[in-house]
Amino acid sequence: MSTSPLRLAVICASVREGRFGPTVARWFADQARQRGDVEVDYIDLADHPLPSAPSQSPDNETSAVLARLTPRLENADAFVVVTPEYNHSYPASLKALIDWHYTQWRAKPVGLVSYGGLAGGLRAAEHLRPVFAELHAVTVREQVSFHNAWESFAEDGTLKDPEGPVAAAKTLLDQLAWWGEALREARQKRPYGQ
Repeated sequence: MSTSPLRLAVICASVREGRFGPTVARWFADQARQRGDVEVDYIDLADHPLPSAPSQSPDNETSAVLARLTPRLENADAFVVVTPEYNHSYPASLKALIDWHYTQWRAKPVGLVSYGGLAGGLRAAEHLRPVFAELHAVTVREQVSFHNAWESFAEDGTLKDPEGPVAAAKTLLDQLAWWGEALREARQKRPYGQ
């Protein structure tokens, strides 16, 4: 069993102008950084714009984005996707990230953090589960969800009532660490799919 920390990529999926995503994603990344068993790589999709239609021959701009982004996904042992809910699903920016990559997700765990209005982004999170299953990734059961998220956080990005969300984040991270360690060890013994 490896004793090195899991490399956790925390992905902020929203790229909309005026977005709330970085508040939620940074809060979650800070929760993860408090643990000794994970090393956080924060990925904001606003910094990595990808076209919605993947191509075998991407243009120079897209190739440059992929050159910066793909190795970070490849090196990750686990992922946490922080997603809003747009029209009962997740944003196109996240779908583009997923579709431009394939092997980078395989045999790795994915945690989901969602936010939105009354539904708290839960429908977006549920739409992601079969997508990641298709990519041979394992979504952990527990998740963090913020209903009316903009009312849950103070202007400085801290939670007004942290007890429930902190407990939910710990549970998600505990499950993610278990799956992450188990799958990393399995991939080291035998590459997935062989």
